[in-house]
Amino acid sequence: MGFLRIRTTVDERPGRLASLASALAAKGGNILGLSVQPDSDGTVDEFIADIPASADDVRVALEEAGGRRVRVVPATAHELTDEPTRVLLLAARLRAMPWRLPEILGDLLRVDDARWVFGAVKGELPDPTLLVVPVAPRRSIRLRRTGLPFTMTEAARAAALVRLAQPPADPVSAERDLTLADGTEVQVKSLAPIYREAVRDLHERCSPETRRFRYFTSSPSLPPRVFDRLCDRSKGHSLVAGYDGQVVALASLNFGAEPGTAEVTLLVEDRWQGRGLGAALTRMLLEEARDLGLAEVRATLLSDNARMRSLLISLGATLGYTDDPGVVEARIAVGVLAPVVPA
Repeated sequence: MGFLRIRTTVDERPGRLASLASALAAKGGNILGLSVQPDSDGTVDEFIADIPASADDVRVALEEAGGRRVRVVPATAHELTDEPTRVLLLAARLRAMPWRLPEILGDLLRVDDARWVFGAVKGELPDPTLLVVPVAPRRSIRLRRTGLPFTMTEAARAAALVRLAQPPADPVSAERDLTLADGTEVQVKSLAPIYREAVRDLHERCSPETRRFRYFTSSPSLPPRVFDRLCDRSKGHSLVAGYDGQVVALASLNFGAEPGTAEVTLLVEDRWQGRGLGAALTRMLLEEARDLGLAEVRATLLSDNARMRSLLISLGATLGYTDDPGVVEARIAVGVLAPVVPA
C-alpha cells in the first residue's frame, strides 16, 4: 500500500467525479482527500488516496474513466492534514514572518523551488510547472513544481496569500472618481435600482453595433429582469460610470455556476469608446474578483469585436474559439493579475 497524489483534468459534466472515484475503488483505492479546482480547459480533480495499485495502473484506469492529463506522484501521510487548518497555520506564520514569503508560498503549493525575481518578468515559453506570482510592480516570486502543473485556482490561492503579507490597502469607496487619459473625470458607482432609467437611456444612445457586440443582438432595450439581476449583489456586482448626469458605461461581474469563476460584461457608449474607460472598469472588476478569491474571470464575445478582444488581451486574457465559429471565449487567471501596491 502507498499514498498517492492523483490529479486529472475532466470535462465539466455531471457524473465525471463519480466515474473517477469508481475507477479508484476498482483498484482498491481508499480516497482520503479530495480537491476540485476550475482550470483553463475543464475541472481539475485531485485525490489523496491509499492505494495498492501502481502509478501506471492508476493513470490508465482514470484515463479510461474520462480523465485527461492524469498525473500520479507519491504522497506522504503529512499531506493528509486538514487543508483549511494547514492554510490557516501558514497564514499565521506569514503574519509573524512576512520576509519568508517565498518559503511559505512554497509550502502552500508544495513546490520544489521558490525564489524572488526582481525587475520586469520577461516573457517565456508557456511552462505549466512554473508559476510567477506578482508581489509589487518590479518584484515577483517564481515557483517551480515538477510533476504537477499549476492550476488557475492555485494561482489565485498564491495571490491571496501574497496580499496577506502586504500593507493594508486604503479602503475603496463604492463611489469613486476616475480620471481618463485625456483628463476627463467620470464618477463610478455601484449599480442600483435608481439607475434604471439612466441605463435604459444608455442603451438607446448606443449604436446597433455596440449593442450587438454586448448582447449578440441589436435590441435597443434591456429587459427588466436582466436589470434586476445585475442589481442583485448575491449574483455579482455591476458598476456604472456617469458623466454630466448620464450613465455612459455599464460593467458587470456575474458569478458563474462553476465555483471560483465569474463572467465580465461591458457596455460603453460609442462616443466614450477608445478612451480607456472600458479598460479601467474591467480592471476594477478583476481586482474585485481577486479580493473575492475567484480563480478565473471569463468573457464571451463575438469574433469580430476587435476592440473588446484587444482590451481583454491587454489584461492578460487567453482567447479560444467555442462550438460557434463566430463566438470567442476569453479567460483571465485572476491570481496572476499585476498587483496594485506600490513598489
